[in-house]
Amino acid sequence: MQSTVKKGFLGFIIVTGVIMLSYIIYKNNTKSFSPEATVEYSSGDLQLEVFYNRPYKKDRTIFGGLVPYDQVWRTGANEATTFYTSKDILVDGSLLQAGTYTLWTIPKEDSWKVIFNSEMYPWGITADELPSRIPEYDVLTVEVPVKKLKNPIEQFTIYFEEKQGLINFNLAWDQTLVRVPLKDPETIERVRAS
Repeated sequence: MQSTVKKGFLGFIIVTGVIMLSYIIYKNNTKSFSPEATVEYSSGDLQLEVFYNRPYKKDRTIFGGLVPYDQVWRTGANEATTFYTSKDILVDGSLLQAGTYTLWTIPKEDSWKVIFNSEMYPWGITADELPSRIPEYDVLTVEVPVKKLKNPIEQFTIYFEEKQGLINFNLAWDQTLVRVPLKDPETIERVRAS
């Protein structure tokens, strides 16, 4: 009896080890195709940070193809993309409180919905290859226009840029650029007061 328990326990340990090793190999392999990146922005006491994975175009049709129109996208690859703000900001005129959010998008041909969700998800999709996002935790959704680019961008890229008093939160891939305007409400108040 004791020998059977030991064999069962040893079998459990071996199976668990094989599963964990397979997961680590799978995760590391997918990272080579869509490497991790972190982009940051800071001005005064405002810090913004985005963690995401950067897939490549590889001669594929991206939006309306690999990434279907009118469906939720994890906005990158692998883990769910995260967006952090150290303080309350205005996102296209709507308030987003300080904190860390997962970032989801619904690409359309002429505009994108950009969704900030308060839950953290270890992976961007489920085993059924559906987005991990639970809509009940969406805290803010904005819709912004698409700008078509002449020259395709090979690797999905997120970056911040200051322009005309705004912080543009840019998402670019293939021939698509989406700009989400961000503002620090305190900066606006200081300008109005002077």
